[in-house]
Amino acid sequence: MALNLCISPKCKWVGSLSIDNTCSSRLQLGSSFVSGSKNGNMNIPSMSLSFSTARALSLRRSASVTVRSSLDTAGPTVTVGQVTEVNKDTFWPIVKAAGDKTVVLDMYTQWCGPCKVMAPKFQELSEKYLDVVFLKLDCNQDNKPLAKELGIKVVPTFKILKDNKVVKEVTGAKYDDLVVAIDTVRSS
Repeated sequence: MALNLCISPKCKWVGSLSIDNTCSSRLQLGSSFVSGSKNGNMNIPSMSLSFSTARALSLRRSASVTVRSSLDTAGPTVTVGQVTEVNKDTFWPIVKAAGDKTVVLDMYTQWCGPCKVMAPKFQELSEKYLDVVFLKLDCNQDNKPLAKELGIKVVPTFKILKDNKVVKEVTGAKYDDLVVAIDTVRSS
């Protein structure tokens, strides 16, 4: 297992940690570590590494520095031009990270015929509107609390959010209505 590490609180890249099957570890520090120094280089000749159950690591020399894995410091990510699958745990962090961007959520189920028809069209929209975040949520049993919170009644349902609030909704496989709704929210 390998983790990319960063220093808290400003989360600057330090290096990578490799852990093999015997639980021994090796920390490799990059020479391009950004610190307060003018040349941006930092040399740490020797140190010890200790683990804790909270996935935090401590580097010890004369002082202690907390290092966290990228899993602790980076939230869910979205790729421009693609539809991102979300769940009850990742949806709101992505919406909040979108800031003032328009977010379009496709709420679907695996068994829904009209959902399957809309899926490739939804992907095409994500490639067309690069300034919009496109998400999809499988309204299965695991995501039922979020689906209920968002007030889903039929699938597919498309929720359009702006500034962390649902501002438009399109129910059913109505592609033209969805395009009009996206354009309306983008221009507001």
